[in-house]
Amino acid sequence: MPEANRNPVIVLVCPQLGENIGKAARAMLNFGLTEMRLVAPRDGWPNPSAGPAAAGADIVLEQAQVFDSTAEAVADCAHVYATTVRKRGVTKPVVTPDAAAREIATQDGRSAILFGPERSGLETTDVALARAILTVPINPEFGSLNLAQAVILCAYEWSKHCDLAVPTEEELLPPAPQDELEGLIGHLEGMLETKGYFLPEHRAEATRRTMRSLLTKPGWNHLEVRTLRGILSSLERPPRKVD
Repeated sequence: MPEANRNPVIVLVCPQLGENIGKAARAMLNFGLTEMRLVAPRDGWPNPSAGPAAAGADIVLEQAQVFDSTAEAVADCAHVYATTVRKRGVTKPVVTPDAAAREIATQDGRSAILFGPERSGLETTDVALARAILTVPINPEFGSLNLAQAVILCAYEWSKHCDLAVPTEEELLPPAPQDELEGLIGHLEGMLETKGYFLPEHRAEATRRTMRSLLTKPGWNHLEVRTLRGILSSLERPPRKVD
């Protein structure tokens, strides 16, 4: 499991809207990342619009650090990844979020992931600070991820290398005992018998067999069988009079 100090730093370079900073913080905390650094946020910091958008990820916003330049924001980081989908005329290795996460989890030294302004993305000078370009396979006709979407893609891939709690699956009840299932089948057959469903007689056995196969396939638990029996019982009763 990666140590806490291996968690990548999320650096937002010249972010424009407080709402987007808050949404990025929300994306980070969902996947165990808490260290956000802001480079010259357009509307200053703190920003009152960030809190509501963070939807409870207040710890990320409270601990966010502000820097005047990207170089200062990543000064203590040995490995810097620049997120971009555009060619910048800078020759650097190109990695996916998955590959970057694997590297960050195993390499020594702090790592940072840079995200550019919402409208224009990272400048060439910012990309030049990076060890590698981080990008995702994307529709060449429409490469338009917003800031929070880009952050969550990287944070999710990182989370695969952490010991985060996986939401527990709902406990499944075992299939109902055969006698309960037989009761359901018999109940339905009795109702259908009175309606002439199994006619003509020479097809009755095949029809019953098909119906039994249909009802036994799902593996109903006892609550589901009880519910179905209740439905059948309700259908058997005459309609209630409405005053």
